[in-house]
Amino acid sequence: MNQSLEDRFKQVRSQSEQFCESLEVEDFGLQAMPETSPAKWHLAHTSWFFETFIIKAFNSNYTSQWPGFEVLFNSYYNSIGEQHPRAERGLLSRPTVRDVLNYRADITNRMLDLLQEGDEEVARLTELGLHHERQHQELFFTDLKYNFSRNPTWPAYRSDRPESADNSLTHEWLEYGGGEASMGHNGEGFCFDNETPGHKVLLQDFAIASQLVSNGQYLQFMTDDGYRRPELWLADGWATVQDQRWQHPLYWHQVDGEWFEFTLYGLIPLDLNRPVTHISGYEADAYCRWADCRLPTEFEWERAAQEATFGGQLLEQDIVHPWHNTPGQLFGSAWQWTSSAYGPYPGFRADPGAVGEYNGKFMANQLVLRGGSCVSAGDHIRASYRNFFYPPDRWQFTGIRMAKWL
Repeated sequence: MNQSLEDRFKQVRSQSEQFCESLEVEDFGLQAMPETSPAKWHLAHTSWFFETFIIKAFNSNYTSQWPGFEVLFNSYYNSIGEQHPRAERGLLSRPTVRDVLNYRADITNRMLDLLQEGDEEVARLTELGLHHERQHQELFFTDLKYNFSRNPTWPAYRSDRPESADNSLTHEWLEYGGGEASMGHNGEGFCFDNETPGHKVLLQDFAIASQLVSNGQYLQFMTDDGYRRPELWLADGWATVQDQRWQHPLYWHQVDGEWFEFTLYGLIPLDLNRPVTHISGYEADAYCRWADCRLPTEFEWERAAQEATFGGQLLEQDIVHPWHNTPGQLFGSAWQWTSSAYGPYPGFRADPGAVGEYNGKFMANQLVLRGGSCVSAGDHIRASYRNFFYPPDRWQFTGIRMAKWL
C-alpha cells in the first residue's frame, strides 16, 4: 500500500511542476483579482499543507528551514495561525521562484522519508494532501487563464491546439424514475468529509440532458436578449448582470462581427458545438429558464452519474479547454452547476483538528457543482464528489447541463 502511495505522491508532486515548465519567470507571480492566486503561491501552498499537517506533526526532530512560510502560504486555516492577505499574494516577489522550488524539493523528500515508516495516519493525511494538490492543479490552470486574459496581447499558455472534435448535438434526454435513492460516498476509496455520511433522498421522476449546453445554444440565448430580460433571472443574478454589465460569457470577444474565445491556447474562433464554459451559476439558471428547463439538483445529477460510464474529457486527455461534448457522458469537460445549496448531509461531521476547516466552514451561500472539468484528474473525480462555488463565479471551467421533471 505504502509503495503505491509513494508512487502516486511522486507523480502528483512532479506533475504540478511539469505544468509550470512552459511559464516564464514573470508569469509565476500574476494575480489579476483577489480570487485567483499566482502559480508560485499554488506550488508553495501545496507544500505548506504537507509540512504543516504531516511533517510537523509526525517528525519530532523537524525544524523548518523556511521561516515565514507558515504565514505566507497558509490559505484559510485560522486554527493554524495568521495568513498573508489573499488579495496580496501577487506582491510576494520574495521568496523567489527558485526558493519555492527548493522548498518543494525539501518537503517532497521529507515526506518520502515519512512514508517509508508505514504509519497509517500519515498515509491517510497524505491521501488528503494529494487530493488537495489535485484541486490546486485545477486552480493553477483556471487562475493562470484569468491572469493571462487581462493581457491585451492574448498570451497562450500552450501552442499545441488540438484538431477540432466531432461534437454533433443530439438533444436527447436521459430519463430516471423517482423514488428513494442512496447518495454520498459508498465507503470505498478516498472521499472528502463533505461527501459523507451516505444517506437516502427521495427523488421525483426526472430527465437530464445527454450533453452539455453548447456555445451555439448559448449564443441563441444571447441573441434572444437573454441578458436584457429580467424575468429570466434570479433577483441577485439580475443585480449582478446590471452591476457587472455582463453581456456574454467571461472569455468571449467579438472581433469584426465574429465571435472568438480566449483559451489557454490563446484567442481562437468560437466553436459553436463545444460546451459553453466559464458560466456563472446565475447565467446557468437564466439560460435554463429561457430554455423552459431547469438546473438539476445535485442528487439528480448523482443519481444519473451512478449509472453513467466513468470517463470524458479529463486532465489525462491533455487538452486544457472543454473540447468534447460527448452524448451520455456526465463527467469531464466542464463543471456543471446544480440548483442545490452547498450544505451538510444529515449527520455530517467535519474531520477532527485543523483539517476540519477544509470544507465544513464554507457551507453557506454557495452552490454545488458536479462532474469535473477538462483540468480535473481522473483519479480525483467520482460520482459523489461535491465542488462548490459562489453563484457569480465565472473564472472556473463551469458549464450547464439542463434537467426537467417528467
